[in-house]
Amino acid sequence: MKKSIHAIVTMALVVMAWSQTALAVVYPLPAANSRLVGQNLEITVPSDNKLPLEAFAAQYQMGLSNMLEANPHTDVYLPEPGSKLIIPQQLILPNAPREGIIINSAEMRLYYYPKGTHTVVVLPIGIGELGKDTPMNWTTKVENKRANPTWTPTAKMHAEYVAAGTPLPRVVPAGPDNPMGLYALYIGRLYAIHGTNANFGIGLRVSHGCVRLRADDIKWLYENVPVGTRVQFINQPVKATVEPDGSRWIEVHNPLSANEEEFNSRAPVPIDITPAVYKVISDNSISAEALDRALRRRSGMPVDVNGSEAAARPVSVQENSDALPEEEALTPVTSQGSAAVQPGQGPTADVPVDTPQPRGSRLSNAG
Repeated sequence: MKKSIHAIVTMALVVMAWSQTALAVVYPLPAANSRLVGQNLEITVPSDNKLPLEAFAAQYQMGLSNMLEANPHTDVYLPEPGSKLIIPQQLILPNAPREGIIINSAEMRLYYYPKGTHTVVVLPIGIGELGKDTPMNWTTKVENKRANPTWTPTAKMHAEYVAAGTPLPRVVPAGPDNPMGLYALYIGRLYAIHGTNANFGIGLRVSHGCVRLRADDIKWLYENVPVGTRVQFINQPVKATVEPDGSRWIEVHNPLSANEEEFNSRAPVPIDITPAVYKVISDNSISAEALDRALRRRSGMPVDVNGSEAAARPVSVQENSDALPEEEALTPVTSQGSAAVQPGQGPTADVPVDTPQPRGSRLSNAG
């Protein structure tokens, strides 16, 4: 993408047209005392739909886990024609410096704060399988970048693939069939932020520890993120903020399973409330009912726990009935999805709390 993010956002702020296929990735940064950005959308699945949920996730720049948390009863393989889908474009910025790249494994999102733009780019990611986890508490930097990377599996990876009956070559050559995709940002000595040859893994636990992005997203990062950029890995399934107007918000994602017992259990993974989150939710203004509902529901969307029902509705937009979702990363976002998103109010989905808890896939793959 040739235009700078700054130019995109400047243009987006004057765009008045509503887009059918734009993606939610570039947000203007709120004030230093605010962390709530964006606006949730609601679309109607076309009456002739034959696309899986992943297609809608890609169209609106979401990971599969983000869509499943917001729409827990939706059929992953074929969302019901005429049904409603919430697109969770509203979010709380992580409790981390607004600098470089922040990777929050728990919500499977990458945040990039380009210098001098007063914006944040938010991209969905795939992360490491259970037992091959992506780092969750580590600060490093982009050591180097490479287009058309090759993949050299480790001895352990070779053994795994041989045991599965699918032996690997010593070195997997560059190209569209390479599980690392067409671009890679190398961080530290053992990990990389790279592409993929299987987009269904975005928003799932599928890698050997590396961070995966869709093809256009990693291409943009490769072209725009300088070597030396700070990279911080965090694990924040619960984020909370007190906004300038006094409203208090909480965003709850399903915590990642820490072991086989948690992964195989149908019981929700326990939530750990950090001191920073507790400070936000321990105020007398908090609605105990709204807080309890948010903690049980785990929608992955910000919830106003002061109990304001006025903040609980997404913006309805019309889905293009014959549009095949395409990957066109970094399209700026409007209130409907086509220009820069302004801080707004988001929904608390009114659904039963005993919903499936998507915690990732056991698909084995590279990187």
